[in-house]
Amino acid sequence: MTIPFIQPRLDQLLADMQAQNDPFVLLQTFCQYLRDGGQCQANERVNLFIGLLQQHPDFANRISRLLCRWLCQMRLYPLLVSSGILSRDGFGKEMKQRLYEKMNPAFKDSKDLRDVFFMLFHDRRDLAWLKAISVKTWVNLFATFQHYTEQADQNWLHQHLYHEGYSAIEMLAIWLAAEDLEPELMRLDPNLLDAHSPFVALQKEVAQWLSAQQQGEHYDDSHLQVMLSQCRKQIDRFHKRGVVAGSSLGVAHLLERLTQTLDRLVLLKGLFSTSKLSLLRLLQATEIFAEAATDQHNIAVLWKQSASMLSRTIAQNTSDHGEHYVTRSKKEYFAMFYSAAGGGILIALMALLKIYLGDVIEDKLWKSVAYGLNYGLGFMLIFMLHFTVATKQPAMTAARFAEAVERNPQGRAVNMKLAQLLIDVVRSQTIAVLGNVAFAMGLSALIAHFYAQQKGVALLDHAAIDYQLHAIDPTQGALWFAAIAGVWLFCSGIISGYFDNRSNYLNSKMRLRYHPVLKYLMPEKCRIGIANYLHDNYGSLMGNFCFGMLLGLTGLVGYWLGLPLDIRHVAFSSANLGYVAVSGELSQPLIWQNLGFVLLIGVVNLLVSFTLALRVALKSLNTEIDSWCEIARCLCEIIRKRPLSLFLPLQLEK
Repeated sequence: MTIPFIQPRLDQLLADMQAQNDPFVLLQTFCQYLRDGGQCQANERVNLFIGLLQQHPDFANRISRLLCRWLCQMRLYPLLVSSGILSRDGFGKEMKQRLYEKMNPAFKDSKDLRDVFFMLFHDRRDLAWLKAISVKTWVNLFATFQHYTEQADQNWLHQHLYHEGYSAIEMLAIWLAAEDLEPELMRLDPNLLDAHSPFVALQKEVAQWLSAQQQGEHYDDSHLQVMLSQCRKQIDRFHKRGVVAGSSLGVAHLLERLTQTLDRLVLLKGLFSTSKLSLLRLLQATEIFAEAATDQHNIAVLWKQSASMLSRTIAQNTSDHGEHYVTRSKKEYFAMFYSAAGGGILIALMALLKIYLGDVIEDKLWKSVAYGLNYGLGFMLIFMLHFTVATKQPAMTAARFAEAVERNPQGRAVNMKLAQLLIDVVRSQTIAVLGNVAFAMGLSALIAHFYAQQKGVALLDHAAIDYQLHAIDPTQGALWFAAIAGVWLFCSGIISGYFDNRSNYLNSKMRLRYHPVLKYLMPEKCRIGIANYLHDNYGSLMGNFCFGMLLGLTGLVGYWLGLPLDIRHVAFSSANLGYVAVSGELSQPLIWQNLGFVLLIGVVNLLVSFTLALRVALKSLNTEIDSWCEIARCLCEIIRKRPLSLFLPLQLEK
């Protein structure tokens, strides 16, 4: 029964389509009819259109003949081999083309099936109503068209489809074999130079299969299936090697295209492997082409496709660093404390230098640059001396947590392991923060005390004391500024992973070992030592330096923009509190109150950086937490059984 408010549109559709002899315009009219109904009415409207065809046999016969002969005159091959597959021009050139297409769109030719799909499905919202149409409805629509199509036209279309499909399969196999010559792939796996490359073997198998298909002979494709499996394993090896040997947007783009090409070959082989087309496979292919049309000029989609492996590589490098920040034994626990203590000592000195710089530099710009260099170079020195800044850990440990999720996506045993990892992370963070805060505050108090004894005046005057106490007051925006610092902590983890990846990609170890200038300046042993150190620690050094500069320049950016932007870092806040406590002769209750404020800043630092890092790491690994509730239950169970293990190296499982 026709829904009353759809009937006028259906009558108008019939009138519009009867007045047309252009198959493309007919398809455009039909798609607009479905688009107007949206996701809710799409399925119903197709069923009504099927009824309309059955009520008007002459109209159905004319439409079927027009569409069938139009398809027979179209080249399907370009659509089959390129739609939805990244171009062979590389990431940079394709990005430029898409940007240019946004500003100056190319002419769309209704005789090119790729452009036809783009003009029919030009909006991302089109996918919603397309997917709302059931398979049964599509089958009924195709069956109706087939019923009203003459047998001669059906035979012609059948031959045309298979001819174009076989040509596309042949070209896709050739493309896969040709990828062996890509220098980036040979860098990832030099074994590609062997004559037994799976891609070359696949092309030979596909050629034999096509020959048998075209001659109507039976062909056992079991070996072909083996080669397809080996090609997939080879692509997986490329991805794994990319994590170790370094990746780039170009490499990620290349591997994504390789995967897409292999997937398309499998799709078309399945579609054209029998003498009669499978309607379900045909619908699957059509949906893929429609979705590809909506993404054809989408810059965000291109970035997402090409950056996936690069982000995974960065996350992996970050995770490797994160393993060093998790303590699982008494020895590791106390080693973390001593390391954090060393970091706290240097942070107290960095905080003192910052106070001095603030007094001697008047210009806002140069003061911010000096602050950034103080932070950046200080953090680098802390790293080089194997000390620890507690808040640097979350961005690293979050990536480690995400990697554990990826290896074991679900199940109670996995949730228990993740809960245990969280316990280990909390315990490690707690002792690291304690080491930083205790020694930063303790040393700064000693420095302020000896300064007052030697100079006869307090290290900080009343204005400086009021400023420092105001800076850590949660009611004055301290927690907001702590959250900003948490964002920069997260960014520093990403920066570290990026530069580690770049170091591997460029093979900086060998570059530095044989650099002509270094060969001239220093002996081989010294050169090799420097090359090894910089290659292994490039990411951490750059991450620490960039983190320091971000901290130093945030206030300047806020000043320029007139926005409340500043940073609060738990270790520096504790050091400043030590100077204030002695200079201002604060009472014990006031000291404890402000120490609580400092620890609250630390909690925000840690939570923000860990949350952001975990979200990005999970996304880069294409995984997700199965159930936070289950992990929380496991967490409570562990705490109930071994409560001391949450903060102390006691009750740890052997």
